[in-house]
Amino acid sequence: MKPHDSPPPDSARSSRAETPGVAGIVDHQTISRLRAAKGEEPERKQAPLSFALIRRLFRFAGPYRRKITGLFLVVALRAMQIPVLAWGVGAIINGPVERGDLAGLGWSVAAYAAFAIFTELTFRYRIKWALEFGEAVIHDLRAAMFQRWLGLTMGYFNRQPVGRLISRLTGDAENVRVGVQNVLFVSLVQGGQMLGCAVLMALADWRLFLVVLGVAPIVWGLNLFFRRRLGDAYRRQSESFSRITATMAESVGGIRVTQSFGRERVNADHFRALVEDHARYNFASARLGGTFLPLLELNAQLFMALLVVVGGGFVLDPHDPMPVGSMVQFFFLAGLFFSPVTVLGNMFNEALSAMAGAERVFSVLDTQPEWTDPADAVAPDHLEGRVELRDVDFAYEPGRPVLHRVSFTAEAGQCIAIVGATGSGKSTVAGLIAKFHLPDEGAVLVDGHDTRTLSSAWLHARLGIVPQQNHLFGGSILENIRVVRPGATREEVRESLDRLGCLDAIEAIPAGLDAEVGERGAGLSLGQRQLVCFARALVADPRILILDEATSAIDPLTEARTQKAMRLLMAGRTSFVLAHRLSTLRHADRIIVMGGGRIIEEGDPETLLGAGGAFADLWERAVR
Repeated sequence: MKPHDSPPPDSARSSRAETPGVAGIVDHQTISRLRAAKGEEPERKQAPLSFALIRRLFRFAGPYRRKITGLFLVVALRAMQIPVLAWGVGAIINGPVERGDLAGLGWSVAAYAAFAIFTELTFRYRIKWALEFGEAVIHDLRAAMFQRWLGLTMGYFNRQPVGRLISRLTGDAENVRVGVQNVLFVSLVQGGQMLGCAVLMALADWRLFLVVLGVAPIVWGLNLFFRRRLGDAYRRQSESFSRITATMAESVGGIRVTQSFGRERVNADHFRALVEDHARYNFASARLGGTFLPLLELNAQLFMALLVVVGGGFVLDPHDPMPVGSMVQFFFLAGLFFSPVTVLGNMFNEALSAMAGAERVFSVLDTQPEWTDPADAVAPDHLEGRVELRDVDFAYEPGRPVLHRVSFTAEAGQCIAIVGATGSGKSTVAGLIAKFHLPDEGAVLVDGHDTRTLSSAWLHARLGIVPQQNHLFGGSILENIRVVRPGATREEVRESLDRLGCLDAIEAIPAGLDAEVGERGAGLSLGQRQLVCFARALVADPRILILDEATSAIDPLTEARTQKAMRLLMAGRTSFVLAHRLSTLRHADRIIVMGGGRIIEEGDPETLLGAGGAFADLWERAVR
């Protein structure tokens, strides 16, 4: 049985058998099962060489044509210099050393040293220009990916995990960078070095060169045999470590839940099993490496011994002796001929990884948005704010409709409250009004214009949204509030907070408006984050306002303080209020009750309460 196929330890088997599929434990089977359920193919760590991908990569090299031309020149020069240095040693021994010419020896050594310095300068610029070229190309690739993501619609991001997108920008792009700046140029240098050494060895002594040719396939085959197995072992090792880090992140993030339900022992057992698996993969890699390197070294020593025997026989030949300097020269050239074999094997593995990374990077660049604005998209001079949904059907996934024949009209300046159970379609309606999605059937009209024909940028500039899941960017509270209007002054931001009745709550935070919010707003409480989002919408001064559970994270006292500000904010604007808290709906002009993706009730609050229907039932439960 191969090392990586050996069964897991007993503790691992027992812990898995007791509790299969423990939340927070990310094993290979779980990942595979989830991807299979979504119809996703497993991501390849390596991919075959593709000249189509290589051509696409080099299109990004267009702006750096002069640098890449110089780079190819120094690569060719470097490949020739290394064999010439080895040849020069033999030439000095056969020349001034053999003749006993001290003056000639001095000049020869000086020339050799000068050429060696020139070689090192060439090496420096080969590395420098390759790094600069690789970084320039990967900078453009990352910028192109980010630009592509900014132009994609919400459906794409609903389907793609954030971790996968980050992986495209980091791990996959890094593999491409290594391929661009290392694999190509290092392989050219090493291949040129082998070719140059082969020519010089053939010219020096064709009989010894035949010995080299006889040994070369053995060295290459040995390298290929072990490289494939080492590549598999390192890949399993990397995947195992990824599972450990993912599980660690899940466990730390959910430590409160783990401790609340007393799952420490179970999670610890499973984590121990993952660590034991990782140790097995590390041992397997170490065993293979510990076998390969000594074998490679033994092969080199045996080869050198063979050269000494054969070459020594040629040197001692009384009829046509081979000069000692030529034999030394041949030894150097043979060593330089075989040294690239291992390097080229590594470069081949890196090339396959770069191809897999390039496939995934270009899959992002080739992704087209589900819809785009037409070339003649409308951008009216003025927006009144009348919104109409006309027989709208919508589904995030084909065959699984979310909305069915939804129709209603909001006149300019009206406040429309949309209520219903979780999953009834409230947020989907808001997304359609904001043109984050387009309806499958029917139309969403803004001032009589179908949103399909409206400029998305124009519409979004006139919308204010406070989402259910508030999001803050890294930076200060002040920067987060005026992200929708960078030109807003500090006083305008303070005035907005004062109108909301929460200026004192923000200024009570150490550093006030200049306080750093932390990653995703972690430095603020949930209610404070919601207030910042609310102030952000007010600063935007929109014509259409969408409040998606806008007060869900605010305590009742703070909510009472902001009710007046909410009414001031919604005055004169078309407002859509999505809420579970029915206390926020008392000032709505009309209430739409949704259920199962349909409108099941519609009217003003008093009428609906008197009708004793779905809204009255919701109200009764809320005040009970």
